[in-house]
Amino acid sequence: MKEIRYQDKPWLARYEKGVPEKAAYENICLPGFLERSADKFSDKPALIFQGYSISYVKLNEMVNRFAACLTDFGIRKGDSVAILLPNLIPCVAAYYATMKIGGVTVMNNPLYSDRELKHQFNDSEAKVLITLDLLADRMVALRPQTRIRQIIYTSIGDYLPFPKNLLFPFVGKKKKLAADVKSKEEIYKWKELVSRYSPVLPQVSISFDDVAMYQYTGGTTGVSKGVMLTHGNLSRQVQQVAAWFPSFDRGNETMLGALPFFHVFGLTTAMNLSIYEGWGNILIPKPQPDALLEAVRKFKPTFAPLVPTMYIGMLNHPDIHNSDLTSIKGCFSGSAPLPVEVIKEFEEKTGAVIVEGYGLTETTPVTHINPFHRDKRKIGSIGLPIPDTECRIVSLEDGKTDVPSGQSGELLVRGPQIMKGYRNMPQETANVLSSDGWLSTGDIAVMDEEGYFFIVDRKKDLIISSGYNVYPRDIEEVFYEHPDVKEACAIGIPHPHRGEAVKVFVVPKEEKIISEQELMEYCKTKLAKYKWPEEIEFREDLPKSNVGKILKKNLRAESGEKK
Repeated sequence: MKEIRYQDKPWLARYEKGVPEKAAYENICLPGFLERSADKFSDKPALIFQGYSISYVKLNEMVNRFAACLTDFGIRKGDSVAILLPNLIPCVAAYYATMKIGGVTVMNNPLYSDRELKHQFNDSEAKVLITLDLLADRMVALRPQTRIRQIIYTSIGDYLPFPKNLLFPFVGKKKKLAADVKSKEEIYKWKELVSRYSPVLPQVSISFDDVAMYQYTGGTTGVSKGVMLTHGNLSRQVQQVAAWFPSFDRGNETMLGALPFFHVFGLTTAMNLSIYEGWGNILIPKPQPDALLEAVRKFKPTFAPLVPTMYIGMLNHPDIHNSDLTSIKGCFSGSAPLPVEVIKEFEEKTGAVIVEGYGLTETTPVTHINPFHRDKRKIGSIGLPIPDTECRIVSLEDGKTDVPSGQSGELLVRGPQIMKGYRNMPQETANVLSSDGWLSTGDIAVMDEEGYFFIVDRKKDLIISSGYNVYPRDIEEVFYEHPDVKEACAIGIPHPHRGEAVKVFVVPKEEKIISEQELMEYCKTKLAKYKWPEEIEFREDLPKSNVGKILKKNLRAESGEKK
């Protein structure tokens, strides 16, 4: 039997008709794609929120006005601007405005604790913050510990259709959807600022080699790393993804914008893809099952990139029986494996085709997608390398030698979507990125003889809960800060709705008694909610190797996780 070699790219024979081996890239940065969509689809809806619609030409004008504001605030090429927002109209506008003037965007998770945000603000050296009224007072209190000067806040009620816009001031605070913000120096309201500036701004030259954003990822070392993504990474990635779905028409589809834009998966496949294609994007700031089903019923999206918990949540919600989901033609799933029965049931409800894919923050993020064709995709596979993406699987022993197809090893990838490196972390960069451009993913994979890739093991310790990456070390460090904790070890355990949840094993210090409730309350002030432990188990000791390393594998086995 002939050996299948990675350099022969066996996956190309499985590409869907119309998908190129190499994309014909346009040398246009993301703000240029917005300008083009504003020119071609000027009056078409760009963003839709709760029935409020903003056209492409109006969105582009808003971007230019806010870019002028940032320039007035002193933001120059290379300066960082932090965005701490759910999927709202100002989130999209602030992102594109920052890039347009050569600033570096820093997308932050609104669920993060002050401790986590402080690190990202300081590491990125952010000078301006755009956030939500619900978070503004907290951020004002945190500001003295950062380099942030101006804080701009928006409200969920800023862009609503009639009569919701009239009712919101009366019900917003009662439902905890709005908050008063104390008057402080250099605190501004988004809508007032945008209206104050003219949509005329100085021309700033930006190139594909310039850093466009720092996208933070957790680390198994416990240090959150700022992934430097260039304008070239972002532009070419969105063109790669668009090339994978040639059957979807530019200007004639509607995106379900449920994936958080502060996460790189949502950033590329929901926000940037939609603007590149000139589609309308239905913004969902809190993608719970009822909100997802309501959005599909009312606004009829045709393309839906989601994570498994969203598919599962919709299927298990009582409203599913009264919801027509047949507008959806295509779905893209990532972040965790999607169970076969979920794929089958969701496709029966919608008539859509779901394809699974794979990627990393360091790859902007997509490197693999299954063919958008029922007969060509392989359930359980992450799919095929997308255009211009090279892949190898190498020996776990030396990290260099290619292993034959059918054998497992570490997955390496190379392509135009690979990051420039980690911000201010040259050694961490060198550990994963070779001089000739190969990125070590840390994931163990197998390629079959047709060129389909399968992940057989995750990065050793990563926990994926509700589609969010949770790094055990982040949680363990918080536990180690507790004065009565001697040792702590966090692992992922199966969870029926979230995929995985966090379990922490704790060894108290001698003669110290701690309750589970006490530790749970302690965590709530220091960790984002989705990182809170589901279980805490007290032990007298933890299993260790002969060099004293805690054996997480043993703890997983005891907790019923199959590795």
